[in-house]
Amino acid sequence: MIRTALIIIILLNLNEKVIFDFNNGTTISDWVVVEDRVMGGRSNADISLTETGHAKFSGNVSLENNGGFASVRYRLNVDGIKKFSKAVIRLKGDGKNYQFRLKNKLNDRHSYIQEFSTNGEWQEIELDLAKMHPGFRGRILDIPNWDHDIIQEITFLIGNKKNEEFSLLIDYIRLK
Repeated sequence: MIRTALIIIILLNLNEKVIFDFNNGTTISDWVVVEDRVMGGRSNADISLTETGHAKFSGNVSLENNGGFASVRYRLNVDGIKKFSKAVIRLKGDGKNYQFRLKNKLNDRHSYIQEFSTNGEWQEIELDLAKMHPGFRGRILDIPNWDHDIIQEITFLIGNKKNEEFSLLIDYIRLK
C-alpha cells in the first residue's frame, strides 16, 4: 500500500513542473519590478515576502502622465514545456484583473499573455498555455499563440486602465 502511494506521488510529480514556489526560505531579489515610470508614468509597485512565505506584489497604478501599469518579472530558463498544457498559479488577489505573461526568449519584445480575475480569496487558477496570445505594448500581434518549449521569463502585470491600488499574494507557479 505504501509503495503504491509512493508510485502515485512520483507519477503526479512527473506530470507537473514547479516554476516557482514561494516559502519562508525564498529569495525574491531576482524578481524585478517594472512600472510605467520607464515611460514617464507615476505608478509604483513593490514585491516582498510575507511572514507566511508568500510573495506580495502590491502598489498603486496611476494613469497620470500617460501611465497605467505595474509589473513584476522573473528571468529563468526552463525547457521541456511542450509536454505541459496549463500554467497553474495559487494566489490571493484583491478582486482585480491581472495578466500572466510568458517569454520564450529574453530578447523578444513581445510576451504571451493571458488575463485572469481574482476574487479576494485563495484560488488556484489554471491558464491554458495554447490560449496565451502574443502582445506588445497593449496590442495583440498577428503571430501564433504560445507553442514553445522554453520559458525564459514570467511576469505578473496589472494595467486595467484606471487609477487603483492593488495587492496580489502568490504561493506557487506550476505547469501541468
